[in-house]
Amino acid sequence: MAPVRTSHTADRDAALSAWWETPLGRALLGAEAELLGEALEDVFGWELLQIGAWGGAHELLALARTRRQTLVATPGSARGAEIIARPSQLPVTSDCIDAVLLPHTLEFAHDPYAILREADRVLVGEGQLLVLSFTPWSLWGIRARASRNGFPPGLRRVLSEQLVREWLVLLGYEVVAARRYLYQGPWSRASDPAQASARILRRGLTSPLPAGAYLLKARKRIYTLTPVRWRRIERPAVLGGLVKPTTRSRA
Repeated sequence: MAPVRTSHTADRDAALSAWWETPLGRALLGAEAELLGEALEDVFGWELLQIGAWGGAHELLALARTRRQTLVATPGSARGAEIIARPSQLPVTSDCIDAVLLPHTLEFAHDPYAILREADRVLVGEGQLLVLSFTPWSLWGIRARASRNGFPPGLRRVLSEQLVREWLVLLGYEVVAARRYLYQGPWSRASDPAQASARILRRGLTSPLPAGAYLLKARKRIYTLTPVRWRRIERPAVLGGLVKPTTRSRA
């Protein structure tokens, strides 16, 4: 069953949608779409599932190489979503998705680990999971914690890279790639989207600021039990209930 849409949720979604239309919001979305395009170059298969709306529908998946891309979102959070559902209760068959994208989804969730478990349930063995998240000890993380309504609007918490890594390892994943980005301050007014995207991704630029966000790419590992072959132990021959004497034996 889809979650009930309250007035508070509607206000939060409206504020977040308005923020995406700001120069800084547009620059961040453009930079993350470019970053994901690189991360998805070796992600193939039939289905890629994006859990959680971030920007416009399929905006982040323009360069995906899977045959289909499906967006799961809560009511009103994104136009063009194919599935309306709770991120922690997906109406999707287990072990049928080749790749899952969580674009800042964990930070807006009441129980982020439950979403990771649900993503693990629908992923096939050796499937890939991509997570975008803000960094706690950065200007973005500090502003998110200092803001009453979160920043970007509606953000509940900021999760450290180490914590997300530990969760993934606990679920049996291997982190195969990590990328830190977002060197544009959260108070900046990005007038030139191309220049702002370059600064966000730090393309040929140096910055004294710590990265404000990170991308983790992990693979779901399947470990099978290897049959143990019992080694036959040669025992001394027994004749008439007595051990056959060896060269060291004495009569």
